[in-house]
Amino acid sequence: MEMLTQIVSNASDFLWNVILIILLCGTGFYYTIRLRFIQVRKFREGLGQVFGHMFSKEQRKNKGAAGEMTPFQSVATAIAAQVGTGNLAGAATALVGGGPGAIFWMWLSAFFGMATIYSEAVLAQEYKTVKDGEVTGGPVYYIHAAFKGTFGRVLAVCFAVFIVFALGFSGNMVQSNSIGSAFAEVFEVYNLNIPPIAIGLVVAAICAVIFLGGVDRLASVVEKLVPLMAGIYIVGSLTLICLHITAVPVALKMIFVGAFNPEAVMGAGAGIAVREAIRYGVARGLFSNEAGMGSTPHAHARAKAENPHKQGLAAMISVFIDTFIILNLTVFSILTTGVLGSGKDGTALTQAAFMTSFGNFGIIFVAVCLFFFAFSTILGWHFFGLVNMKYLFGEKAGKVYSVLVVIFVVIGSTLKVDLVWSMSDFFNGLMVIPNALALWALSSTVVKISKKFSK
Repeated sequence: MEMLTQIVSNASDFLWNVILIILLCGTGFYYTIRLRFIQVRKFREGLGQVFGHMFSKEQRKNKGAAGEMTPFQSVATAIAAQVGTGNLAGAATALVGGGPGAIFWMWLSAFFGMATIYSEAVLAQEYKTVKDGEVTGGPVYYIHAAFKGTFGRVLAVCFAVFIVFALGFSGNMVQSNSIGSAFAEVFEVYNLNIPPIAIGLVVAAICAVIFLGGVDRLASVVEKLVPLMAGIYIVGSLTLICLHITAVPVALKMIFVGAFNPEAVMGAGAGIAVREAIRYGVARGLFSNEAGMGSTPHAHARAKAENPHKQGLAAMISVFIDTFIILNLTVFSILTTGVLGSGKDGTALTQAAFMTSFGNFGIIFVAVCLFFFAFSTILGWHFFGLVNMKYLFGEKAGKVYSVLVVIFVVIGSTLKVDLVWSMSDFFNGLMVIPNALALWALSSTVVKISKKFSK
């Protein structure tokens, strides 16, 4: 088992740290040029698409056909999937592995990723369809459009299988495990003899109720949950950063200097080179915002959008919120409190940052936020996997899939199996390849749609 875990882990590292950095950054850069920096030109309009619909009662009541969401609900579902444990643990891991300079490269990859996710949402809208009386769409449908015949069918099936395993099964085990682990720390501090499986059963029960309600119930939950969870974390993080406001200029200097000269920040003994800063920053950033992975287009395909271009603009804002707001709050919480050299990593490092000013309440706060983040990701990832499960095996397979996800959520809360984490990362990486190939093949279609509706 240890040997298999090491093999999968090495394969996953090579995939994420070499192949996908080149493929995803290349795709984002390509679309940024071809779309003439759309993430800058149309940023304000994108904000209007998201928050204008958020506060529009008329738009929220107009649900459209079966399976359709309002534009805000689709963006909320995408953000629910994007804002997960990576925002608490991924940023911390990037800081430890690549130094503060990794954050600069994380920002850069997210900037290009905004153009990538625009193209994904545009294609998801353009090639969505009605199946079994319900509006649906996603990469499997635009992969078919990009590559005709057997090759297209094989690529689409591969993508569907990868995402079901990566997100629906192993991915959701990872999320529930993170929830169980975070609350285990709280229980230990307060000497509460509550087993992690109790948390797993509670999470699974809530998930089951939402899953049974279908897409409409999920959309209704996430449009309320996402603003709530984001608001709680933003308030708590800003409070912590404000308490250490004088350290913000130093933190910014560490990021920009560390991006090009890590030794000047971390010291020669840390062994961090520019290559490591780039590798950790780009890989963790892409993993967090999911731009180019092919997951969020499932949500954007369901939106009752005015046209594909406007849904693409809304999609861009999801990457901005995930990386430039939520993830940055974690980064500056860690850097301004000076806990980077504490020897901790992942969620424990984030908890250490909050404990500097809030004591044991900091552990509770991070655990609660992690619960919201991971739970929302479970909802989003279940939905993405469900679309592909139905594509592979038909409508009846949906209920079986949902039951399996609930079971995996319970199992994941009790186990911390390194192999499961590695397999989740590996299948996440494999998803990117067929999706990115389709993005390149359909780039002219994206540009044509952008020009048509921009006017």
